[in-house]
Amino acid sequence: MSVAIAGGGPGGLLLGYLLARAGIEVTVLEARSDFDRDFRGDSLHPYTLELLDRLGLADDLLALDHFKARSFRFHTPHGVYRAADYDRLRTPFGYVALMPQVRFLDFLAERASAFPSFTLRTNAKVTGLIEDDGTVTGVRHRGGELAASVVIGADGRFSTVRRLAGLEARSLGATTDLLWFRLPRSAADPPDADLDLYFGRDSYVGVLGGVRDWQVGYSIEKGAYPAVRERGVEPIRAFLRERVPWLADRAHLLADFSQTTLLSVDISRVADWHRPGLLLLGDAAHVISPVGGNGILMAVQDAVAAANRLVPAFRRGGVTPADLAGVQADRIRAIERVQADQVRVERRAAAARARGRGTAPPKLLKYVFAVPAVRTRGARGNAYGPFPPQLDESLFAS
Repeated sequence: MSVAIAGGGPGGLLLGYLLARAGIEVTVLEARSDFDRDFRGDSLHPYTLELLDRLGLADDLLALDHFKARSFRFHTPHGVYRAADYDRLRTPFGYVALMPQVRFLDFLAERASAFPSFTLRTNAKVTGLIEDDGTVTGVRHRGGELAASVVIGADGRFSTVRRLAGLEARSLGATTDLLWFRLPRSAADPPDADLDLYFGRDSYVGVLGGVRDWQVGYSIEKGAYPAVRERGVEPIRAFLRERVPWLADRAHLLADFSQTTLLSVDISRVADWHRPGLLLLGDAAHVISPVGGNGILMAVQDAVAAANRLVPAFRRGGVTPADLAGVQADRIRAIERVQADQVRVERRAAAARARGRGTAPPKLLKYVFAVPAVRTRGARGNAYGPFPPQLDESLFAS
């Protein structure tokens, strides 16, 4: 009995690690030669760090370069609101660790490779599914075929496995896209500018702290990229000079659009994440927008829920369609909640643009966020997500 996982992202590699640690034969098929992609999610939330700590991995991971974001703030024309204080949480990890995703993935792959039942194949893009009377029994990939008792599609928002399986994602209504670029860090930068949003009239900028630079995301109306590109980068530089003044001395370093990466924001979900012999996880099953920075968190929690179901099923003799459906049943409430919150944010932004109002949150929030308990509750909700699954550590009992 074995598992083939298509996609070497956070969810796929973590599930591969958990299954291999439990003694299950697992192969992760990564389409590219490595995990290095620009502007992938870099946020490791307290839930993820606590999970890695229970697995004995957190100390070594956090020995790698990372930036600790201890709060989340809104910069508005009405003032600065701290919306979440992660250091008020009852956890050894009172922060969001911002680490280049490639470092996290390389780390997981290295630790998983220590188990004899784990195999990582790169340059192994899935090209087809092997089926027997409607049940998926393996995959075809560049380089050959791989038989498997279960195929996991963890290959992202443009999932090949999802397409090959005939499972369709339904859009829930994103209205914003993001242009990402990097600017260098300076010793004089604000020490607490870690997870901040800066609001203007028609756009906002998200700033994510890194060890050596800042990731900057500039919001644009969905579909407006051609017009924005035609205007050039000067409006973006002007926004930074006006709304993020401590970056004004570096705004000129954004010289042209070749330095930007367009993220077409999506919020979508597949009705059924599974077929006999096949299961979708992470963005392959449900695309999470960057709002809240919890795409990695949702994929990690999917992996935990899948391990909790699949390992006992293998030990009973085999994974059934009911076991695969059970993974979705365990996760669907959380995903629906997160996506509903994101859709509300998107609709508010679209309505504000349509009325010619600014993108900033209402002034009333200044008084709401003044209450420490509100900031703690906001941090807890973002740090753990709704209905967080707990890993069954008896899976690893010998």
